[in-house]
Order: sequence, then C-alpha cells, then structure tokens
Amino acid sequence: MTAARGAVRGGDGGAVRSRPVVAVGHRGDPYRVRENTLPSVRSALERGADAVEIDVRVTRDGVPVLLHDSSLKRLWGHDRAVADITHTDLNDLTRGGVPTLQEVLRAPGPVSEARLMVDLPDSRKETVDAVVETVRECGAGDRAYYCAGAEAMLAVRAADPGAEIAMTWQSLAPPRPALLEAVRPRWLNYRFGLVSRELTERVHRDGFLVSAWTADTGRSMRRLVGAGVDSITTNRIDTLANLLRSDRLSRPKA
Repeated sequence: MTAARGAVRGGDGGAVRSRPVVAVGHRGDPYRVRENTLPSVRSALERGADAVEIDVRVTRDGVPVLLHDSSLKRLWGHDRAVADITHTDLNDLTRGGVPTLQEVLRAPGPVSEARLMVDLPDSRKETVDAVVETVRECGAGDRAYYCAGAEAMLAVRAADPGAEIAMTWQSLAPPRPALLEAVRPRWLNYRFGLVSRELTERVHRDGFLVSAWTADTGRSMRRLVGAGVDSITTNRIDTLANLLRSDRLSRPKA
C-alpha cells in the first residue's frame, strides 16, 4: 500500500504532522455485514477502508479460517469449537459462510489488492505457522501484516523474519527492549483508551508507529488523530473514512 504524504492536523487543534492516518475496518464492516466474512471485507473496502482487520483461527485439520471466537456459538449458533472440527464440518455448519484465509487472499476485485491486518487470537505455534505459510503460498506477504500479543508475534517473527508486525500492547509501560528486539514490530497496537499524545510521542521517538483499536465514535476518532496516531481500527469504517475526508486529513491512497 502506497501512502500519500501530507499535512495532518489533529481534531483537537494539535500540531501539523506528516504521517497519514490509516483507516482499518475491524473484522470488515460488522455493523452492516456479518463480521469476518468476504462480504464484510468487501463492504469495508467499499466504504473507505485502507486496510481490513481479520481474525484467523485454524480448524482441526489445519485450515486457516476467518473467525474471532474460539467457537461458532455467537455468530453461527453452533456450540462447536473451531479447533475440534474439520473444515468440511465448518462448511456444513455455516453453509460455507466462514471463508478460508486462502479464499480471502485470492478473492477477485478490490480484495485482491487490499491490505489485511491478520489478527491471531490463537497464539499456538502450529496455528501461527499455518497462517504464515498460507500468506506465503498466496504471495501476499507484501500486503498482509500481523497483530496480536507478544507470544503470537514472537511465533510470527520465528516463522517469517521479514513479516510486518503490529504488536498489541495493553499497558502504558513500554515493552521491554529485549522483547522489542526479538519481535521487531513496525507498529505498537494499543486499546484506544490508553492512547494519549504523550504515549504516541514516546512511541514515535522509539521508532515505531502507533495503531489504536477499536474506536467507534467520532469523538474518539478525533481524539486519536489529535494524539498523533498512525492508524485507527473501527467497527464504523464509514464514520472514520468520512471524518478523515471531511477534515481533509491525509490518508493512504491506492
């Protein structure tokens, strides 16, 4: 993804900066279309997402699929753990509604060029290895980047020394230098309520970009832009895209 560079002024009237703000659709466009499905990914892109966050788990027979929860209960009404069923079982239970990671990476149209933020809620090595290998097989290493906690990101780094990583960090205390050296993230990924201008300035001084999740109100989005974040993940991608556009904020363009 090529970023257009230009001046960015925070919604709180803060100083102008040159980094763009990346608009990321959280699990696609979940308030319109069921999350972590191909139609949801497409909807987010149609409504202005620069990237789409997807959650990936692995079935019992090792197939990476898009699903956040460990079971199908909340979204699909079946109290079955993804790790306990085969991909064929999953297809039968959801009538093909849960796409594989490969299907998303190879989908035609705008999805084929989209940036995908691959979240790994299951940090087991075998899961991470299967996901990273699928990204590699699909030739998508230049547009897929990974996010999750330190354990999962250490496994990603071991599987792919060149991977782009957004390490999720849920503390105001900075990560240990030894951890940063081992993971080598490009981004530090914070819950939006933790983000302040002081935090972003410190992270930028340390040489990393700041991503924030999951902001769903205009007020929160403006505060994050004012704090100097580089990326915002939201369930309301249309709200974020419109805010960035109406305020003439710099954003990445294809």
